[in-house]
Amino acid sequence: MVISALYGSWKSPITSDLIVAGSIRLGEIRLEGETVYWSEGRPTEGGRNVVVRRTPDGQITDLTPVPFNPRTRVHEYGGGSFNVLNGTLYFSNFADQRLYRAIGEPEPIMPESELRYADVIEDRPRDRLLCICEDHTGGGEPVNNIVAIAPASSSLQVLVSGNDFYASPRLSPDGSQLAWITWNHPNMPWDGTELWVAPVQADGSLAEAQLVAGGLTESIFQPEWSPDGVLYFISDRTDWWNLYRWKNGAIVPLCPKAAEFGLPQWVFAMTTYGFESADSLICTYVEEGIQHLARLHTQTLELSEIETPYSSLSGLQVVPGFAAFVGGSATEPGAIALLNLRTGIVEEIRRSSNISIDPGYLSIPQVLEFPTENGLTAYGFYYPPKNQDFTAPADERPPLLVKSHGGPTASTSASFNPGIQYWTSRGIAVLDVNYGGSTGYGRSYRERLKGQWGIVDVNDCVNGAKHLVDQGLVDGDRLCIDGGSAGGYTTLAALTFRDVFKAGASYYGVSDLAALATDTHKFESRYLDGLIGAYPAEAELYRARSPIYAVDQLSCPVIFFQGDEDKIVPPNQAEMMVGALKAKGLPVAYVLYEGEQHGFRKAENIKRTLDGELYFYARVFGFELADELEGVAIENL
Repeated sequence: MVISALYGSWKSPITSDLIVAGSIRLGEIRLEGETVYWSEGRPTEGGRNVVVRRTPDGQITDLTPVPFNPRTRVHEYGGGSFNVLNGTLYFSNFADQRLYRAIGEPEPIMPESELRYADVIEDRPRDRLLCICEDHTGGGEPVNNIVAIAPASSSLQVLVSGNDFYASPRLSPDGSQLAWITWNHPNMPWDGTELWVAPVQADGSLAEAQLVAGGLTESIFQPEWSPDGVLYFISDRTDWWNLYRWKNGAIVPLCPKAAEFGLPQWVFAMTTYGFESADSLICTYVEEGIQHLARLHTQTLELSEIETPYSSLSGLQVVPGFAAFVGGSATEPGAIALLNLRTGIVEEIRRSSNISIDPGYLSIPQVLEFPTENGLTAYGFYYPPKNQDFTAPADERPPLLVKSHGGPTASTSASFNPGIQYWTSRGIAVLDVNYGGSTGYGRSYRERLKGQWGIVDVNDCVNGAKHLVDQGLVDGDRLCIDGGSAGGYTTLAALTFRDVFKAGASYYGVSDLAALATDTHKFESRYLDGLIGAYPAEAELYRARSPIYAVDQLSCPVIFFQGDEDKIVPPNQAEMMVGALKAKGLPVAYVLYEGEQHGFRKAENIKRTLDGELYFYARVFGFELADELEGVAIENL
């Protein structure tokens, strides 16, 4: 029997306990033949990362026992934390940031120091490793280099230095040439990078390097050598991240298309293509917000789509005959998938969650295009309330939760997200916004946020919500917004500088832009130059867009969630805002998690955050909850 009940009060089987119980974070993938390696973050183990191996006979083995935690802190965001080279695992360990080798029990190959390592590759002809090294021994900013490491002697040789950042060192198949990406402040890697190549000399040092592509306004992504020694890469020189190759001194476009084959390089070792052979390249791309898997014939340049059951694919790795990736759909949790390129058969090796949810409780995302400022269009995914056991009174419209993704140079997708279904199955609609500045829609869309952070993103979140109100789909008096990190800033700015939303939740969000500009890590220390303006020259603009200095304009309840070890957005960002709201007499809650950094990894904290935000909105909007939830202390309510 279907029960009539108010939106927000529906009883749902998608509980926070269900979400965290069997859930893991699927991370980087490596592929050697049919043997698949991947990292998985385990909330039930305090968020520890584990490298796992699955052999062709189906045996699955953990390769990094307790207390090891493969996770690098280069650029703070990491990535490229491990690699498998001829069956031997190399990884950076989070606690000491030393580089380890694991054939059986892991052993360190570098001494204790203030060095960090990422994106390790093999230089087999010289019996050494190449990687990115971030040196924190001196004062001021850390120094980033490309280095060579001899595991037998633990010696280190600097190969490339002098610029602010390096990424993607890639050695040609015969070991004769090294390619890499580099950039300098104030650019971020999606603003402008350079692709360089240098011959490797007999003593292992590099000869004179040659600039291949890139510059201050061209972003290069993922250089790779084909099996026959041709350098491929992705560039956004035509507004879209497309595929190119460099051969005999000439750059050749391979598949001109209004689609994104590249990604914003927030972390190391990101991949969207790989070689099945010299003649066949397997790739992923995003077109009109939808992700595709395809094969590019490198001689005829014919692109043909490969059908899979997935609407999102990440971490692509390719070897002859096989491709592996994290695949997800709108209704199924993400999984490590192994695709046989000859037969087209997909085998799921590890799912990110063991939960199985009846489709009657799942909201299917609808692609939404809506009008925004200056006659432009913005994008998002709309999730209507869905629960087969409940309906709402005909005259009621559901509350709406608008989600603002982090970055802000990032994007959201339509892949299965139990955290969204948590809301929709309780009768709360969700709009997941790809505001101007998001990736997946070309460079010009990405650059809508240039100098406009806190304006364009806020306008798009506001206009998306208004569009749904105008369509009669949601209740204009019960609009709320949440977001983490940069999305937390957009949330706080929308709550402070607009009067559309009635409540919100900030996850480790920025409230003082000047504090972020002066108290953050090297990778992002000049990020705001492009998003707002140079600091301190534009100090007044920073102040004008900072919610902390405009609390007098804020007139709705807010809940804050924060990790006490966050180095990217320190706790004082939240605490300043909480103190100001308390003083103003507005309802406010603050939940601080011990031992958490930028993003929550522990199961108990993920659970408390979901339930805490729902509890907060129930108290604010006055709807009854179907379940008993652990409350949060709310001041001034």
